[in-house]
Amino acid sequence: MNDNSRFPIEPGATDALHARLAANAQRLGLLDVAYRFVDTPVGPLLLAATETGLVRVAFESEDFDAVLTTLAAKLGPRILLAPRRLDNVAVQLDEYFAGTRRGFEVPVDYALSSGFRRTVQQYLPLIEYGHTRSYKEVAASVGNPNAVRAVGTACATNPLPVVIPCHRVLRSDGSLGGYLGGLEAKSTLLELEHAA
Repeated sequence: MNDNSRFPIEPGATDALHARLAANAQRLGLLDVAYRFVDTPVGPLLLAATETGLVRVAFESEDFDAVLTTLAAKLGPRILLAPRRLDNVAVQLDEYFAGTRRGFEVPVDYALSSGFRRTVQQYLPLIEYGHTRSYKEVAASVGNPNAVRAVGTACATNPLPVVIPCHRVLRSDGSLGGYLGGLEAKSTLLELEHAA
């Protein structure tokens, strides 16, 4: 039988212990992926980073536990809630949603993408804030004008939505197309940027 009354835990003690464990894991190179959560106008986001950089931004609709399980399988099992590694990203996201930031200046780890998908995802930050491109225009810009569907797939599987702005890619008729975070989130981001 566990009797916590004999060993009371001071308020905040577990938070302090967790912070020390996260700092030690980081210092000793024992942390494959650090993660944290941030509240945004498009709902809570999970941010995850490797030593290389930001590797994942996930919407709540993706099931955060499932996202963390996938990260553990693909990048390494040593995953820890360690917000400090992601402080800069969180600040920049706050600035973006406040309308004072138009682009992100954070190191990015493209470990979850490869081939043509990575090529498309690396191109997307070149679409300026407040502007949109069609899937067809993006396909032509990356040198494969017939790969319109593949561009759509690259956008749909973008592991870094918001930061890598796949929301700026629309159908040729100007309609939204799909979005990992849902069409409401895509609309919110485009309205925030006053995209035309």
